[in-house]
Amino acid sequence: MDEELKKERFETFKIKTSVARKFRRFSRSIGQSQSMTLLLMLDFFELNQLSPKEHMGPKMQTLANLIKKRNNAIIAIMRDIEKNQTKPTVAMMHALFEGEGETDKKPILTERKGTDKTLEAELENWKNKTGQPRTDKI
Repeated sequence: MDEELKKERFETFKIKTSVARKFRRFSRSIGQSQSMTLLLMLDFFELNQLSPKEHMGPKMQTLANLIKKRNNAIIAIMRDIEKNQTKPTVAMMHALFEGEGETDKKPILTERKGTDKTLEAELENWKNKTGQPRTDKI
């Protein structure tokens, strides 16, 4: 027996036998007394502002689909943010801080060591390839 309803007296309803059997089976399946089962059902309908005559199938499916779509949209937005903002920023920060500690790297521009004749010969080859007139003194 339910403790909160223990002091209340019983009332009878006139319902058909088949309905009473079905209700008793349902009460046993959820593990509640018949009074508590009926009270829970009434609370559910009042809380959700539903009528027992309404069919909830399409409404619940539509709501579930809408939630799934919104979740997928949120996941797509987060992946886009990660791809276009977070990863490039982390890579730049990593490169910045990693490059700061390494001062003994090889310089990018190096001075070519060679004789003046070698450099003049390369300059002459370049001029010949580009089609510029030669300015040699003969």
